[in-house]
Amino acid sequence: MKINGNTIKPGMVLQHNGGLWVVTKASHVKPGKGGAFANVEAKNLETGNKLNERFRSEDKVERVTLEQKDFSYLFDNGDSLVFMDDTTYEQIELQKDWVGDERIPYLQEGMKVVIEMHEERPIGLELPEQVVLEVAETEPTVKGQTASSSYKPALASNGVRIMIPPYMSAGERIVVDTTTGEYVRRAD
Repeated sequence: MKINGNTIKPGMVLQHNGGLWVVTKASHVKPGKGGAFANVEAKNLETGNKLNERFRSEDKVERVTLEQKDFSYLFDNGDSLVFMDDTTYEQIELQKDWVGDERIPYLQEGMKVVIEMHEERPIGLELPEQVVLEVAETEPTVKGQTASSSYKPALASNGVRIMIPPYMSAGERIVVDTTTGEYVRRAD
């Protein structure tokens, strides 16, 4: 759908210069002379390149809506990861480098993820905000150590190194934030 340049807001996805761009910043300017315009910062969804563009209020821009579909993670298939559409049961394979090395360790069999699609092509992948992991190994607990702000290093069951409170030991289940990779709380 075509929109005017002065209606662009952060979070919108635009089709511009042959690519899909997500708007990260948009500031609207009304100078004393001349027409109003919008200074727009955007990031390419496929390449990650950044764009700074000025759109006049009479400029028309193509706004794209991405379809969000629920998928379940099935298994690792060498260079790719296999996901299943929860409604149609169709399977798709996504390349590991597209998913990202920082997110792959958090994928667990059967995990629900959201894949953003544009014209049946995957554009983005959203993991759940938090996952439950087990502490595989850590330094032993020192008697008398209190729950202070000093955290100790630990290795989680997925192979990721995280900092945990000093009173925790190996075998305990913890909740970890998937975006920052930080300890949130002890799992129930």
